[in-house]
Amino acid sequence: MGVELAGRVAVVTGGSGGLGRYIVERLVAEGCMVVAADVEPGALAATEEDPAVAFVRCDVRVAADLERLVAFAVDRLGGLDLLVNNAGGVSRGKQWPSASALEWRATMELNLLGPMLTTQLALEPMRARGGGAVVNIASSAGVEWTPYSSPEYGAAKAGLVRFTTCVGDLPGVRVNCIVPGWIGLARAHEELAAMGPAERTAAPPFVEPAAIAETVVWLLRSDSMSGCVVEMPGGSERRFLGTGNEER
Repeated sequence: MGVELAGRVAVVTGGSGGLGRYIVERLVAEGCMVVAADVEPGALAATEEDPAVAFVRCDVRVAADLERLVAFAVDRLGGLDLLVNNAGGVSRGKQWPSASALEWRATMELNLLGPMLTTQLALEPMRARGGGAVVNIASSAGVEWTPYSSPEYGAAKAGLVRFTTCVGDLPGVRVNCIVPGWIGLARAHEELAAMGPAERTAAPPFVEPAAIAETVVWLLRSDSMSGCVVEMPGGSERRFLGTGNEER
């Protein structure tokens, strides 16, 4: 049956909108108390106050914000059991090599260094509660071999995949990773609609956000898995990278 999630304390970075909001809602449905960390309240501001969800303003690129986030879970909710490193994204400005080092470094910090530090800060509180679980949200941009318009984003997500597999033997804390393809969020639908007919036909199928949230829950529950990377390409079944394609 795996780990019972009801009553657990979960932190979801990037949790106030987009994919993060789906993950927050799915964890609440499991009976978790959820801390949604983000730079703005986003969709949370438009919902009725829910005692199972707390919003904490947090920029994962700022160490002090992450320390305050973990302290909030411990001090206000009694501890930390689950962490979903979901915050990430591609800069809408210049990309490497046109961007300055400061600009492209911010993308690396958001997508790789932030999750690494958040995980590091969560280890002690999780072990104090008897153990915990982390799920990192990477991207197909980090595992493909074709050119990509944002090298810093692709490199950061590739690093997040490898970070996950490097720490698969952490005592007391399981760390796994999801590698989704093109996620069917509002922005993606807008991008698809703006394409020409030929480009639209060649575009890959969307991955449903709800399916990713379901896989997050599955990994958090699965007490026998750590250091695993689950790929979710659009239009295909989820599969493990590096360990064969069999479903576990």
